[in-house]
Amino acid sequence: MAFARPDARTRIIAASAAIALQALFAWVLISGLSVTFAEKLSESLNVFDIAPEPDPPPPVTIEPNPVADTRPEGEAAPPNLRSRATEIEAPVPIVQIPLPPPPVITAPVAAVGNDASSGNADIPGPGTGAGGVGDGTGSGGRGDGDGAGGRETPPRQIGGRLSDRDFPRAAANAGAGGTVEIIFNVEADGRITDCGIERSSGNRELDETTCRLVVQRYRYQPARDARGRPVPSTIIESHEWVNRVVPAEPGE
Repeated sequence: MAFARPDARTRIIAASAAIALQALFAWVLISGLSVTFAEKLSESLNVFDIAPEPDPPPPVTIEPNPVADTRPEGEAAPPNLRSRATEIEAPVPIVQIPLPPPPVITAPVAAVGNDASSGNADIPGPGTGAGGVGDGTGSGGRGDGDGAGGRETPPRQIGGRLSDRDFPRAAANAGAGGTVEIIFNVEADGRITDCGIERSSGNRELDETTCRLVVQRYRYQPARDARGRPVPSTIIESHEWVNRVVPAEPGE
């Protein structure tokens, strides 16, 4: 496509027309609007206090005047009885607070006391008697009850005896017989020792046989003291030998 290039005259005319048109528009705007530009004055900022508004006055209450009572005033009552309190004051009550019961010390055997043990021992100990070997609530015997328990106990035979078959043959044939009284010791373990003759039967063989068999056969439960301990003791007893053998007549 080909374009025509305007010449210099044409361009000048067009530019002049454009400038004139713009100037016209500017004049119309300025004259039509009549705008007045105020000068901005630079002034200093004035500071001032604004007082608060005063409180409003209190409201005024108008009270009506009291109307006088025209009725006659009542007469005063006659004087009443006058009383006066007594000079004795009631005592302040004393409130006693109950104290808690004392603690109960337990004991190995139940009883009704408050001590840790019972009995009448001369020294304190873990038992409940009077220093014996028992575990009861008595006074120190060997048992486990609550009796006195403080007496000595004698020895008691628990084994051994003599019989007619122990009669010596020679003494029987000789017609010997009678009662022999012996004395012997019972040791703390129940054995028999130191047997002797207090009164003879009149036959030496009978006396010796009696002591020998007593030492060999007899057994005792030993005597005990007041504290229940086994102790040695001495026994005196009699044995009677009855001869049942009929002696032979001389010459038979």
